Amino acid sequence: MADTNSSARNVIIFVADGLRNGSVNPIDTPTLYSIRQQGVNFTNSHSLFPTFTTPNASAIATGHYLGDTGDFSNTIYTGFPTPNASGSVTPFIENNAVLGDIDEKFPGNNFLDEESLLSYAREQGFNTAAIGKLGPVAIQDVTQVNREGGTAGSIPIPETVIIDDRTGAAANPTTSSPQAVPLDPDIVARLQAAGLPTTTPGRGANGNSGNNTTPGTTVANVDQQQFFIDAITKAVLPKFQEEDKPFVLVYWSRDPDGTQHNQGDSLNSLTPGINGDISKAGVKDADNNLKQLLDYLKSTGLDKTTDVFITSDHGFSTISKQVIDNQGTTTNSYAATQTYAGVNAGFLPPGFVAIDLAHDLGLPLYDPDKNTIAPLDISNIQYAVVDATQGQRPTAGNGVIGGSGQVINGKLDSGTKIVVAANGGSDLIYLPKGNADLAKQVVNLLSQKDYISGIFVDDAYGNIPGALPLSAIGLKGDAQTPTPTIVINFKTFSTDPNNPNNPQTEVEIADTSLQQGQGMHGSFGRGDTFNNMLAIGPDFKSSYVDYAPVSNVDVAPTLAQILGLDIPSNGNLKGRVIAEALVGGPDSVPFTQGTLTSQAATNGETTILNYQSVGNTQYFTAAGFGDRTVGLNTLDVDFGSTSSDDVTLKSKEILFTGDGADFVESTKGNTIQTGSGEDTVLVGSDSSVSAGD
Repeated sequence: MADTNSSARNVIIFVADGLRNGSVNPIDTPTLYSIRQQGVNFTNSHSLFPTFTTPNASAIATGHYLGDTGDFSNTIYTGFPTPNASGSVTPFIENNAVLGDIDEKFPGNNFLDEESLLSYAREQGFNTAAIGKLGPVAIQDVTQVNREGGTAGSIPIPETVIIDDRTGAAANPTTSSPQAVPLDPDIVARLQAAGLPTTTPGRGANGNSGNNTTPGTTVANVDQQQFFIDAITKAVLPKFQEEDKPFVLVYWSRDPDGTQHNQGDSLNSLTPGINGDISKAGVKDADNNLKQLLDYLKSTGLDKTTDVFITSDHGFSTISKQVIDNQGTTTNSYAATQTYAGVNAGFLPPGFVAIDLAHDLGLPLYDPDKNTIAPLDISNIQYAVVDATQGQRPTAGNGVIGGSGQVINGKLDSGTKIVVAANGGSDLIYLPKGNADLAKQVVNLLSQKDYISGIFVDDAYGNIPGALPLSAIGLKGDAQTPTPTIVINFKTFSTDPNNPNNPQTEVEIADTSLQQGQGMHGSFGRGDTFNNMLAIGPDFKSSYVDYAPVSNVDVAPTLAQILGLDIPSNGNLKGRVIAEALVGGPDSVPFTQGTLTSQAATNGETTILNYQSVGNTQYFTAAGFGDRTVGLNTLDVDFGSTSSDDVTLKSKEILFTGDGADFVESTKGNTIQTGSGEDTVLVGSDSSVSAGD
């Protein structure tokens, strides 16, 4: 058991959802920028692919890759009809009641099948809290939102304080499942004493996403997030401090994510996209929350015993629904040739992958989020037919392809061939019957789509030309949930005429109900994988720049070491302790970089993966087809972190040289980041260089 006296360390994880590394600057984010100067600045940080919220929430929580946690995307195929998602087999899991539905199906009532930092700290006597955005907050200690007494049962008051969007909300009117996680009476009393509500305020106008003719929101999520940060600094932390026990607290700021998704700056236009004033207001909102938190720690003296780790779950990109490159080329997708209500002519509708696959294979398509009988009988459901020629599309983009579209006795019709879980910058494809020939056929079809950039296939299907295995990107492990058969990455490109690999101007094709010009993530482009990671506190070095690769999977192991916790594991896909960032740690750690290329598909396309390694821990920087992914280096060479390399770059390449004394010569449009060696860099026009020591 860990030491829980008053001299023990506390840790806070501050997650600024969707904050891009390049969005941190002295004007928009003075607090974050100051920590870059004063604390640890992780310059080579990574989100895990698929670059969505709940997958990275599971990694932050457990320190395990997604192949172990089974949280493969925000929307997954569960293998059963989900009560609190109206019987869908493809639920959106940023929902407490849905998480409870999924937990119930697995041993230990924990679909992640891993202990989290919060859960283990709680078991060892720490005070624990998770506050902020609905979904990822619960995932930090997921068993705490489980019901007793079945679907309509109740959630016991958890030991971990959980405050999210649904705090104080009524039960689901259809299933009677609670949506709110109850609060301890002492927390309720403290909120009231501080003049705060006990029901979370809504997002108001910030939740307005608009439509294809009306712009979305013009404001950040200020009111709701002010409630969350006030609850932390005026109720939760004062309680923890009075109880004189060490604590672990996670604050998950919905901004800038929610504002970047819904912003109304750029309806149907790729510029300014998510780089306009409204998105910047969302970034500023998160920074203000961080300032209030740090000010409280300093004013109470908690800063002397509290380490703060700051991260973002993923980066962000501007959505394209029609244009597939910076030359203005438009997609030739079959789905885009049809006419739909609420979708501009020639634009990709939500569900375009499902529509295209069903059309190509000559199979019927059904909508798993729309059924034709009362949803109370979720063991026997008929999903609605989707006929694109009649202007129909899947409600949420998900699709069941083949068979009758029925759920019979709680299982999908055995004739079902494919299930598509639509997510945004990438989609998941499942073959429930494990048909290897169909897998090859689907990969071949997808490799020909002009909106695809990279395909990954379950290792169980062997080598399929055009695709890399899921194990190459940490998606094949001990997961309890169904493993996707195929994961597809959508094309990304940059609107920066001077830098085709600029992650701040990344645009991505996205399978979403949001509009062109709004924001999305999920892709393998560097704009989505390049998150923001910082740390400050008594156990972290001061004014330290870390050039080694790090990712969200390293957060829990690093903080567990600080707290003296040895978290048990079931799976083996784990992150590392970021030793070089800790006081007394090494000055740096060696790392290598490499490129993995698949066998060519019939049309010649190959999936290329850029990765980095620190020991046995791998980091995935970018992946895709040739010139279809922002930040993808197609050079077939490895760069050592201590060796001296001579490299010549073609145009439009991105290179991290490592810590050796390297010589780099490049033509135009390159991005080069050097390590701590004495490097020589000769660049052509329109190139950018970030130098190490």
